[in-house]
Amino acid sequence: MKTSLPRFLLLIAALMFAAAAQGRDEVKKLAAQTLTVTTDSGSAQLPIELSQKLGEAQPNATRAVIVIHGKGRNADGYFDAIKKAAHAADAGKTTFILAPQFLNDADIPAHRLPSSYLHWKRGEWTGGEDADGPAPISSFAIVDQLLLQLIDKTRYPALKEVVLAGHSAGGQFVQRYAIVGHAIDKLAQAGLSLRFVVANPSSYFYFDDVRPDDKGMLAPFAGAAACPGYNHWRYGPLHPPAYVGGVALDTLRGAYFGRRVFYLLGTADTDPNHPDLDKSCAGEAQGPYRLARGKGFFAYAQAQHADPSRQQFWLVPGAGHDDRAMFESKCGVAALFDAGACTTRLP
Repeated sequence: MKTSLPRFLLLIAALMFAAAAQGRDEVKKLAAQTLTVTTDSGSAQLPIELSQKLGEAQPNATRAVIVIHGKGRNADGYFDAIKKAAHAADAGKTTFILAPQFLNDADIPAHRLPSSYLHWKRGEWTGGEDADGPAPISSFAIVDQLLLQLIDKTRYPALKEVVLAGHSAGGQFVQRYAIVGHAIDKLAQAGLSLRFVVANPSSYFYFDDVRPDDKGMLAPFAGAAACPGYNHWRYGPLHPPAYVGGVALDTLRGAYFGRRVFYLLGTADTDPNHPDLDKSCAGEAQGPYRLARGKGFFAYAQAQHADPSRQQFWLVPGAGHDDRAMFESKCGVAALFDAGACTTRLP
């Protein structure tokens, strides 16, 4: 059967549009170095930005910052933001910066990467889910390996503190890892302090069915019948990934709210239609925009008797959904490096 010219042109246009859409999903730049990850599930590679080669002796490093990128997977941009914050804190020469890059499925063919590189379905890396390939390795296991390497006193003899920080989708990642991360206790046993910096995430993990209502008051979620996934992982405890294992929920709850977590909330991150905002019913159950969702989780943390000296919610005045504005702010530098003070806090 012959295809008419107009129909043929429409087909070509559709293919071009699909290709363009695919292109928009591809990460623009790969991180400069490569991390080899080995777990019980297999071995694979991951791009990573590093201020020095991993494993090289760093006798002057007193702090390591692992920063997790957002949805755009621009590890280089996040690396640069932390580098500038370190210099603002006069800690540039004593800080080891690590910025792993979690690739989507589309990134592998787009950059002609070998089959040994890890890749996830779009966005699934944010909650510790297993990679699509080449091995079912959890994104959280990547951070486990980085943290455990930092324990090596022969390479990092002066290291005292490790910071795990993330903004937006990276903030979601960090908050969930702070709850279930396997390597957290091992760092404490090695005498290293660990803090978490969670900046402007679209959603938070809740340990039960309570959510803030439209007046900001906490109550069992009224829309549960119409939104059955509201309490599923990553929003709640139901159906977690294999990485989480069988640890009792109350055990996780008690440990998490005693950990040192700094939540950074941009006061201008108030767009209910931001293109990267989680608009699912599970996301909307936590509030209309990121600042409201952060304030709602602050109320929830208080209700859970979170240690107020260790769980702190800081406001970054005038900052919208911008990792640089958050991490390079006065409060961002204070959260990351204990440099200066943040006076704009939630009570």
